[in-house]
Amino acid sequence: MSSVKEQIHAQITGALSGAVFPIDTPDKLIAAFPAGADTTCQVGDVKMTAGEAGTLLKGSDFPFTSAKQVADIIVERAGL
Repeated sequence: MSSVKEQIHAQITGALSGAVFPIDTPDKLIAAFPAGADTTCQVGDVKMTAGEAGTLLKGSDFPFTSAKQVADIIVERAGL
């Protein structure tokens, strides 16, 4: 069984599978999610929206060049 961290990572990566990279601003990143800021990743009791995840990012994180890079930073900073 994969960990919560791995599952959330996979959901973020999947949600951004249609995104065009590089993404150079927070607004463009949120817009790249299927339901924007309301896009939700959930594993058991752990639930996070793209809007909430976006608050974990810093201006210096941009530009992002892949969905994996976005997911790596979000799961690390979320402490999952």
